[in-house]
Amino acid sequence: MDELREDRLRAPVTAADLLRWLEGAAEAVRAGEVDADELIAVLGELRQASTACANASDWTLLAAREAGASLRQIAPVFGKGYVRAPAARLEKLHREVLSADQFLELMRRRAAE
Repeated sequence: MDELREDRLRAPVTAADLLRWLEGAAEAVRAGEVDADELIAVLGELRQASTACANASDWTLLAAREAGASLRQIAPVFGKGYVRAPAARLEKLHREVLSADQFLELMRRRAAE
């Protein structure tokens, strides 16, 4: 059961994945295999992915609270373990949406624009 649960929900990309990619990209740039136009295109892709990751993080924060997670449980993920950071983020999110489902619908509408 633990094995199934571990595979059930994981982030689609991790910091370690990105570091491996970055090391390979840096090597290719140093070797002269990548030009400025390619780097600019990748920069655009990464900026879009960064926004998508931030949105996924916000959705997960809302969903975790809805699933019963306390701010004290969530706080370490935000860094120093202060409950103020996730509380402030939740407050900001709740100005736009009341639930994780509403947030997901908002993201769908924005993507369609």
